[in-house]
Amino acid sequence: MTIVPPEPGEPRRPQGPRDPGDAWVIAESGERYWGRFGAAGLLAVDEHRGVLLQHRVAWSHFGGTWGIPGGALHEGESVISGALRESSEEAGVPGASVRPLLAHTLDKQVWSYTTIVATVVEPFTPEITDPESVELRWVPKDEVLDLPLHPGFAAAWPELVRLMDVRPVIVVDVANLMGSQPDGWWKDRAGAAQRWLERLADLAAEGIDAARFGRPGIRFYPWIVAVLEGAARDAADVDGIHIVRAPGAGDDAVVAAVALAGDEVDLEPDVTAVTSDRELQERVRALGVVAEGVSWLRELIDEVPSRG
Repeated sequence: MTIVPPEPGEPRRPQGPRDPGDAWVIAESGERYWGRFGAAGLLAVDEHRGVLLQHRVAWSHFGGTWGIPGGALHEGESVISGALRESSEEAGVPGASVRPLLAHTLDKQVWSYTTIVATVVEPFTPEITDPESVELRWVPKDEVLDLPLHPGFAAAWPELVRLMDVRPVIVVDVANLMGSQPDGWWKDRAGAAQRWLERLADLAAEGIDAARFGRPGIRFYPWIVAVLEGAARDAADVDGIHIVRAPGAGDDAVVAAVALAGDEVDLEPDVTAVTSDRELQERVRALGVVAEGVSWLRELIDEVPSRG
């Protein structure tokens, strides 16, 4: 692998200093990939308008084709942060207007490109904010293949379009989760619930590697519904987690949350209920969803570094 800076005639954001990540990676085969630390882009999906595509300026790599706003990652930058930064710089996408759904990574060993698929939660009007775009357009999904696409995006599109309509939802019986760790939770149920909510938020932000489910190269960012009961209801709200404070029995609230999951998300829900209570597992399975024990969720949480 060789790292080289941009060639003459291949400008990258002329304003301001060049970032160390703005360089070509050249594989032993001679193939060139943009981004010393890899690259990422954002595929924003609006249920009414379609997907946001960028018509690339002629001097850019594969100029004249259509793709998504994206570019080289900065050193140490996460793929979500990089995709949101690039889409803001190139298309004026407000970060708060989209919610990450999944990450699709093309891994070339010496280089990788990650597409962040995100649903639009607050409509916005894209605008050309740097020299890399000729046009920005919302394109209905069934019309995407009518455009001359960037080869990398064209190769990924069939899988992306299959995945983008499903929203993984995890409904958590927090009382059961608290009981799985004898850390004195019974002395301060609200405090113990708060700690688990923070860890669930870490999981929602980090996502779940779908390789464990037979989908390598995919990471899902689940919509997590946490059901609190009794004194645990006093735990504070946590960004990234939808909290249900049960007015009565927690089990009934878990079943109700599973039944209403489709109303809480903007796509077709793929629901998993988490509880080790066998009777409750049977109740939620009767609704046609997957039921997993707390150990399944604990394993996912343990793989995620705490942001606290």
